[in-house]
Amino acid sequence: MLNGLLCACAAFFFTALVLSLLSTPLCIRLAHKVGFYDIPACEQHKQHKKATPLLGGLAMYLSFAVTFFAAFVTWIFYCRENPVFGMPEIAGGVQIVKSQVVVLFLCITATMLLGLYDDRYSMKAWKKLLGQIVISVAVVLWGGASITAFLPWQWLSVPLTVFWFVLIFNAINFFDNMDGLAAGTAFIAFVFFMIAGIVNGQYLVSILSAASAGAALGFWKYNKSPAKLFMGDSGSHFLAFLIAYISTKVTYFTPGVSSSKLNIMIPLFILAIPLLDTLTVVLIRLKNHKPIYIGDHNHISHRFWHMGLSRAHAVNMVHLLSIIAGLGALPLLRGDLFTSILLVVQGLVIYLMICFLQYSVKVEK
Repeated sequence: MLNGLLCACAAFFFTALVLSLLSTPLCIRLAHKVGFYDIPACEQHKQHKKATPLLGGLAMYLSFAVTFFAAFVTWIFYCRENPVFGMPEIAGGVQIVKSQVVVLFLCITATMLLGLYDDRYSMKAWKKLLGQIVISVAVVLWGGASITAFLPWQWLSVPLTVFWFVLIFNAINFFDNMDGLAAGTAFIAFVFFMIAGIVNGQYLVSILSAASAGAALGFWKYNKSPAKLFMGDSGSHFLAFLIAYISTKVTYFTPGVSSSKLNIMIPLFILAIPLLDTLTVVLIRLKNHKPIYIGDHNHISHRFWHMGLSRAHAVNMVHLLSIIAGLGALPLLRGDLFTSILLVVQGLVIYLMICFLQYSVKVEK
């Protein structure tokens, strides 16, 4: 069964990767044709010198959507009898989520379109936040996303899960501040969520993560420095939605198997760097009496840059930190309480390091 799951993940990953590599150049051409650009003069904190195509979110969305549409069609007409895709675990999972999959893809589409509209017309912050909340409520009520672990009252699940989605929306959006940074970080997160899904035997979570990773990696090839295409809000919202959704579907605590309730901190480890960066940047903006939604150069990537690294190397440093944090999450899947506590301490040390960089390295005004 494990070999079958690995084959399925590989198939979804490489299909989405190839489609992303093909669709991204097409979206670059489309952006040039319709004049869909990110113009640096519009906002002071932007660092690129010339107008850059801004349809990366559409490219990733198309590759992801086509991958899953093809997968479901293939499953319906062929794979039910296949020894890999016809396994009871996968077949049963498909039957269970059929009622949710329509809502899921409607929410994914709405998320991408919300970001695309903001890229084109620059929505007011409160309107974009309202859109994020509406989409989050929809996927929680009808799309199967929920955070339920160890809550004293189950009614807390809905507001907590909605808050988690909105937090991830804005964390990934804030983190999209250098070429290749957000796409690479999202790819790393998807890989770790895929590993968690495989370890737990969660087939649909694993292949969903694999397809998301493929779409992100294909786009990253064109988004790394110097970027030929930006993801824009459409891309950051698309990736954030998938990260938030997948993180709520992975099983972190299994009674009788998991020896520590600290396992529920796994998504916080996997997403530690963007979440901690967002927290510290928001605190800095509040301290300086500036709106939290106005961009600046206080992110950890900018700190590395101001320390003398090139932008590309600064991005690589952040990606390495993300990998370190993600690796710390894996032992939590089966580790004991002592191991879990050590890893939590490791996470706190990483946070202190980020705080040190955020507050000690001066930025250009």
